[in-house]
Amino acid sequence: MITEVSAVNFRQNLGEMLNQVQYRNDSIVINKDGKPVAALVDAELFARIRRMRERFDQLSNRIAQAYSDLSVEEGLAEIDAAVAAERKPR
Repeated sequence: MITEVSAVNFRQNLGEMLNQVQYRNDSIVINKDGKPVAALVDAELFARIRRMRERFDQLSNRIAQAYSDLSVEEGLAEIDAAVAAERKPR
């Protein structure tokens, strides 16, 4: 479950919210002036997110290296062609 709280409420109830995250695997979005500024998540979930981000960065770097010899225009044209091919009715 994801709960949204104000920064003031979060500060006042930190212990309870840590228990919510640790024992119920909830996530808490902390809002300041009505806008989300941070999230409190279970440490295991955070580790998974970090691994996914590292893997995404590795894949992005491989793609960038594979297409490094293309100009921006050629790269965008290739992307547009791939998208059009996928959207074509089968």
